[in-house]
Amino acid sequence: MKVLVVGPGGREHAIVRALLRDAAVTTVEAAPGNAGIAAQVRCHRVDAQDPAAVSALAVAGGFDLVVIGPEAPLAAGVADAVREAGIPAFGPSAAAARLEASKAFAKEIMAAAQVPTAGAVHVSDLAGAQAAVERFGAPYVIKDDGLAAGKGVVVTEDRAEALAHAQACFAAGGTVVIEEFLDGPEVSLFVLSDGANLVPLSPAQDFKRIFNDDAGPNTGGMGAYTPLDWLTGYTETDAAGTERDFVQIVVDTVAAPTLAEMSRRGTPFVGVLYCGLAVTSRGVRVIEFNARFGDPETQAVLERLATPLGQLLLDCSTGSLGPARTLEWAQGYAADVVMAAENYPESPRRGDVITGTAEAESLEGVAVLHAGTAADGQGRLTTSGGRVLAVVGTGVSLAEAVERAYAGVQEISWPGEQHRTDIAAKALAGEIRLSPETRPDADTQVSGDAQPRGATVEELPGWVHASSGKVRELYRPAPGSPWDGQDVVLMVASDRISAYDHVLGSPIPDKGIILTQLSLWWFDQLEAAGISHHVVSVEVPEAVAGRAMICRNLQMVEAECIARGYLTGSGLAEYRESGTVTGLVLPEGLTDGSQLPEPIFTPSSKAAQGDHDENISFETLAENVGAELAVRLREATLRIYVLAEEICRDAGVILADTKLEFGFDPAGALTVADEVLTPDSSRFWPAESWAPGAAQPSFDKQFVRDWLTSAESGWDRNSGQAPPALPQEVVEATRQRYLDAYQRLTGTELLL
Repeated sequence: MKVLVVGPGGREHAIVRALLRDAAVTTVEAAPGNAGIAAQVRCHRVDAQDPAAVSALAVAGGFDLVVIGPEAPLAAGVADAVREAGIPAFGPSAAAARLEASKAFAKEIMAAAQVPTAGAVHVSDLAGAQAAVERFGAPYVIKDDGLAAGKGVVVTEDRAEALAHAQACFAAGGTVVIEEFLDGPEVSLFVLSDGANLVPLSPAQDFKRIFNDDAGPNTGGMGAYTPLDWLTGYTETDAAGTERDFVQIVVDTVAAPTLAEMSRRGTPFVGVLYCGLAVTSRGVRVIEFNARFGDPETQAVLERLATPLGQLLLDCSTGSLGPARTLEWAQGYAADVVMAAENYPESPRRGDVITGTAEAESLEGVAVLHAGTAADGQGRLTTSGGRVLAVVGTGVSLAEAVERAYAGVQEISWPGEQHRTDIAAKALAGEIRLSPETRPDADTQVSGDAQPRGATVEELPGWVHASSGKVRELYRPAPGSPWDGQDVVLMVASDRISAYDHVLGSPIPDKGIILTQLSLWWFDQLEAAGISHHVVSVEVPEAVAGRAMICRNLQMVEAECIARGYLTGSGLAEYRESGTVTGLVLPEGLTDGSQLPEPIFTPSSKAAQGDHDENISFETLAENVGAELAVRLREATLRIYVLAEEICRDAGVILADTKLEFGFDPAGALTVADEVLTPDSSRFWPAESWAPGAAQPSFDKQFVRDWLTSAESGWDRNSGQAPPALPQEVVEATRQRYLDAYQRLTGTELLL
């Protein structure tokens, strides 16, 4: 076959080299290529981002396959134009390439496909950015929403630097995506797809920062290596009892769902899906998607690929990949070191004469791949871009591959040349370790929520962090600890507060202690009435004393169970529209705060963190969990409400409504779980001031909700932007309201 490779960089040089190794490929040409590519194949002076020009070249040259390397031509629709000309193209359509061209779109796809990723907001002005960085906390992650050649991301502890990057994007007419920071080592995995089927390549790790020890600004990448021995032990057992390794986990939880969602939307993804991943303490999370091979990972990965590349890419381009494709790999390792121009990445100098490439290529196991190179008027090799060369070393061990790559680097020079000297150094030193809490089975049955914004995970003796919710952290027993071997979790309440499905950046001091102690008090009242709960012990580490409890690890029911004795909130809104609440017909003439003839059960869906719980009918609940369990949930919820309402009334408090969660213990008993009957899960009104038809002064976070929806906050809850920081007076008033609720209900003062 005859293949045209579109693009000017090191990635394209790696693709050209791999295609030349394929016996089925008779001719390789490039457009526009670079000096290194031109030394091996014919190059055409064509604008790679001009769909008409590229498709015309493909037709005139009689090419059987066009491989599109960079992101910009894909976003410009070059693949679409080539396909319209009747030639197979390896690369997604412009519509599918939005996975890289718009980070906000990628987040939308991941949400729809339930792909694990960092929490994020999409903002378009400085006020929104300020609110988002306040909410997420440091380190701040600011991403240009559009294409930025791998350099549109700033990760910094410096708030001013983060906001300056956001403002620069706004000034250029763009928007930004601001994310929570993901801990753990990063991994790149390329997945080839024909739109329906996929096959993964070998995982690699690259190095984004310009200087050693990951210092300095982000770049397009300063080096990479593959395979990753430290991922060998990263396995889990799926629901069918089959053990799967890291690559299969990513295929099952990230790549396959994403590609399926793209197909469902009518924009099947044909090409390579670059999955930028973090192996976090909560499992694998997606950092970003790219719609093409990554640079410089491609230079290392393709150096080891033994499967003929031409036929593989043609099969992807023609829908012929098949459901069970496997690849062959050369033994050993590959590592590459990027050599960059002076002043890269800010304003790289061009035109410097490069020497020593021939000497480097003469070394055993060394290849020199060109990126930003050109030939001057005298035929000399010169710098013409920021990242100039990638020197690839291969060997039987990672150490040998790295040693050979740096041996090649030492042969090459030009004025101002710069490169990192620590590519793969941590892997070679054994410093990348996946401790138990970074294994995929670290998630408990209680919660699979993503880490909320600004969350701080404490190290607690005898416990390993498992996962995070909006306002709490969960831990599992550490190996060898007193609780090791017992199916329990340590639930630690934080001072974080949520409103309108957002975790706010302003904590409420002592909130975790107040609500934990109130919840424990309620568990005692319920237990006295014969209602079981999940608390096992309050003998917890000193650092979290008062705001933590050791609980049985339940198999949670995926539903929120709500009992209402009074009409308000979302129930009132539905009643005003239809005279019903979750399908239950109510008497006419009720108003805000009206007491219902009898308590009603109004379940809701249990949404993922950041999404909104939706009221559902009892019939829908029965469809979701089964008719028998739905009846049990209704009976248990109403029983708890009736008991709690009587206790509250004796304390001079009206319990308007409450939300409960249930789970099954190992013996199969239905058990109430999480926090119960606190101001965060219930509406409490002072009985002496209750009056139907008027807004009730709740013992909860009403101060927070009122301020956020006021003109003073300037926040639009429908904007998708993060809420602003709370004023100190709102924080203090909310804290006092929580304390008032505790004292009114229990009859005692909580000493803090």
